Amino acid sequence: SSGINAEYGGGGNKVVSITGCQTNAKTCSILVQGSNKLLAEEAERSIHDALCVIRCLVKIAGGGAPEVELSIKLAQYAATLSGVESHCIKAFADALEIIPFTLAENAGLPPINIVTELRNRHAEGEAMAGINVKKCCITNITEENVLQPLLVSISAITLASETVRSILKIDDIVNTR
Repeated sequence: SSGINAEYGGGGNKVVSITGCQTNAKTCSILVQGSNKLLAEEAERSIHDALCVIRCLVKIAGGGAPEVELSIKLAQYAATLSGVESHCIKAFADALEIIPFTLAENAGLPPINIVTELRNRHAEGEAMAGINVKKCCITNITEENVLQPLLVSISAITLASETVRSILKIDDIVNTR
């Protein structure tokens, strides 16, 4: 059931507005109208810019926490498969651990020990455990307010995956001097 239903419009265009719907939907529609095409296009660009800003504001834990968590989940999933798919997913999971490894190495920490401890903490259920480079240890990274934009992580993983796919599609490799 809905709250307010209204029909309005002018210039031959009719719009039906239904508000007050009780739903758990996580989407919405935005209607942009202007007195001329230029004004409507400018309003559309402004809304697009605002949505891009909001997209950049979505933050996730930093310190290698999401990469290790994803690596563990992918390794568990790979164990349920067989054949080539299993090996590919396991290799992808292993590759994700390079991010916390590099972070630890750049911070002057022993990367093998740190990544091993980080993996163990995540296996014990501490999904927000990450490398705290200021304290030189592993802590709950969200309590330390170490966050990174979700868009950065998505872009990095997407671009890395696309690069690997491109390399795998190469039929012949020509050696050059």
